[in-house]
Amino acid sequence: MSDFWAELLDFARDITERVGTHLLPDFRQVQALQKADGSLVTQADHWADQEIREAIASRFPSHGILSEEGEHKFPDNDWCWIIDPLDGTTNFTRGIPLWGISLGLLYQGTPVFGYVHFPPVGQSFHGFWRGDSGIAELKNGAFMNELPIHSSTDTPSNNHFFNLCSRSTSILQQPFPCKMRMLGVASYNFITVATGAVLGGVEATPKIWDIAGAWVIVQAAGAVWVPLNSESIFPLKVGIDYGDRTFPTLVAAYPELVGVFKPFIKI
Repeated sequence: MSDFWAELLDFARDITERVGTHLLPDFRQVQALQKADGSLVTQADHWADQEIREAIASRFPSHGILSEEGEHKFPDNDWCWIIDPLDGTTNFTRGIPLWGISLGLLYQGTPVFGYVHFPPVGQSFHGFWRGDSGIAELKNGAFMNELPIHSSTDTPSNNHFFNLCSRSTSILQQPFPCKMRMLGVASYNFITVATGAVLGGVEATPKIWDIAGAWVIVQAAGAVWVPLNSESIFPLKVGIDYGDRTFPTLVAAYPELVGVFKPFIKI
């Protein structure tokens, strides 16, 4: 790993661990407000967002930043971080110990590095994805707590899991070929496919900050990312406001499962 990619990994690990450690005492202790889109936000979200943005600006001053609680327009920078400072705010406020901090680094509008840290369960995930970036030195790989991960190759059964969000219940047809699980954290819904724990997952209305970090990890682990509105998510376009845009998404553990799961999704 070159010094640049090692520096990115060290930075992401350090800032998410520091922010996560600070947030743990607030877990279950803070009150939330409802935003215009119906999602919740707390002072913890705002604090974490500011801490991460200031750390990025100090360490990588030439990089742009787009975050859930800050700027939503994609900037004109070759490198841009997308931040979800507290993915799973409802879990955080209700005392369910599954929430995380998600970072995605984009090169010319497409994610090439992702890091997602879940403090209550002690799990950190990161990945590198060369894709069409043209960065020859970048080697694909996905990891949980520094150990390589890969999506499952199992055949679906009623003893396998499929993740969904609360807004996805209305778009899934029954009977479904797997047991369903609702975890309440978009990035974790996707990443558990990358670990091999789950065969697939669907999110009906994820925002770009729900996607950017996990997108890298999922693909680097061998899973398949399928936009359900037939439009490619990336590259993002300079000057576009992504605050209100949603990206219905199916993730499958391997390509053949797309044909298994997709007929059950009506969107």
